[in-house]
Amino acid sequence: MPSTLRKTRSFSLDPTVLSELERTKGSVSASERVNQLLKQGLEMERKANLYQEAAIFFRGAPDDRDERCAFQKANVSSWARK
Repeated sequence: MPSTLRKTRSFSLDPTVLSELERTKGSVSASERVNQLLKQGLEMERKANLYQEAAIFFRGAPDDRDERCAFQKANVSSWARK
């Protein structure tokens, strides 16, 4: 998914990262491989933040096991009638 608008930036890479980048880039350019890896890393970070946010939200939720069981039983009864 190449972008038509690119900005040139300069970053320093650890030598081990650079050698791994060269080893795994395949037929694409090193810049394209860096973009792929950064996008993947940013997406993983975004998902991790969402999971953490959900965990914090549900940690504060009341334990409503009785209500859930009643709801499930009502659904099963409803399905059995059809």
